[in-house]
Amino acid sequence: MVTAYLSLGSNIDPFYHLPVAVKALGACFCALQLSPVYQSAAIGFQGDPFLNLVAAFETDLEPTVLQGMLRALEDRHGRVRQCEPYSPRTLDIDLLLYGNQVSTCPILPRAEITRYAFVLKPLADLAPDLRHPITGVRYADLWSAFDATDQPLWLVGLDFV
Repeated sequence: MVTAYLSLGSNIDPFYHLPVAVKALGACFCALQLSPVYQSAAIGFQGDPFLNLVAAFETDLEPTVLQGMLRALEDRHGRVRQCEPYSPRTLDIDLLLYGNQVSTCPILPRAEITRYAFVLKPLADLAPDLRHPITGVRYADLWSAFDATDQPLWLVGLDFV
């Protein structure tokens, strides 16, 4: 078994899509751990703000199989895959980490971890002492050094029970 970390986000009816996605993940994976939920502005396009969180769980699924499951979950929730990398999303789920695996297919760890506050902050909240598989730096330390001036976050109360 290995611990997988996912980033979940939505800016189209997020108070519906995120809880439903968390429930679906919880039905597939035991002991689902969740970070706090944060709101952030859309990056790369004009759009409604996003709600984002990170989830972690143990799995024995291979990363490509897990990634396929995540895409199917996105599709079931109306995800429209466009050519533009930045666009509104009903549900966006990315495999951030799969243990300490470093790979190009799927890309692990995801570069978004160190680029975007809406990924790094919830990951640092959930696993502050975990170390980035390439740099070896703890996520708490990566967050404390991160300049979030242009990427402000707001804590959002969202109940997943």
